[in-house]
Amino acid sequence: MFGFLRPRRTAHPFVQQDDDQAFRVRVRTERHGEVVEFRFTKSAHIALDDDGNFFFRKPVVSPRWLDRGELLVQFDRAYRVTAVSGEGVTFVPVAEWTDSPEAL
Repeated sequence: MFGFLRPRRTAHPFVQQDDDQAFRVRVRTERHGEVVEFRFTKSAHIALDDDGNFFFRKPVVSPRWLDRGELLVQFDRAYRVTAVSGEGVTFVPVAEWTDSPEAL
């Protein structure tokens, strides 16, 4: 009813916000193209850097081929995604997601 009072979330092409606390991201390994999904929360997984901004950094190991990489999602103080980057992986756009990562 009072949804107009909530701040609007800006959609990011690579990060989906599931609810007020949780985010999801999918990456594809560069070596074999295997898709790996990560779900992370504000309280358990997102850290604070020296400048007062938030980030989620995670090593990536694909389950089938054991491809390795790393992903980094950066947020401002309001938990809006400001940047994504990765080594050994490419980000899968949310628009291309299906129900399960294996279907990609």
